[in-house]
Amino acid sequence: MRILITAGPTREYLDPVRFLTNASSGKLGYAIAAAAARRGHKVELVSGPVEVKPPKGVRVTQVVTSREMFDAAVALFAKCDAAIMAAAVCDYRPARTSRRKLSRSGGLTLSLRPTRDISAYLGRTKGDRIVVGFALEDRKGRARAAEKLRRKRCDAIVLNQPSNIGVDSGAVQVMLASAQWLPPMSGTKKRIAEELISLVEALTSGVPSRRSRS
Repeated sequence: MRILITAGPTREYLDPVRFLTNASSGKLGYAIAAAAARRGHKVELVSGPVEVKPPKGVRVTQVVTSREMFDAAVALFAKCDAAIMAAAVCDYRPARTSRRKLSRSGGLTLSLRPTRDISAYLGRTKGDRIVVGFALEDRKGRARAAEKLRRKRCDAIVLNQPSNIGVDSGAVQVMLASAQWLPPMSGTKKRIAEELISLVEALTSGVPSRRSRS
């Protein structure tokens, strides 16, 4: 199976030196890519700027902006069987980018525009392929994850939380398109990654990988 995986943050530049971004480390996305490669899958990893060493046996496409990640993910998904959208893509970008460094004097007012939703686009165009989305939420997690799963037409969505950012262990919850929640996945990110790859393998074969519960 060939799997597309996105990981890390994106950057949206205000000027040549300043940018909007987030705290994503890319650790879980890279762990997922490594787990898929260990299990013999061909992996296309689209990564934003991170300080994580690329996994062995994984083809990495380095990007910076959300537009670059969108273009790379769409192009690579054309030859993939599944996509795991673990990247923390910036939701907004500056309406205008200055070619020169903006002056501090006089203050700064930003006008922002939404970036394209990569998971939603892949969900609309997937056909019989599998798309697993991610939802990072700090409140009303299950409700918001469920709404994103339906709107983005994902086959499953991983409910993540801010406390997982940058650490080596944590916990996530997964909701299937059937509206069923799987038992929580916890432990090292390596362990969580293995469980997520097992889930994708099960989804592509149409066989549940873990007993679900509401």
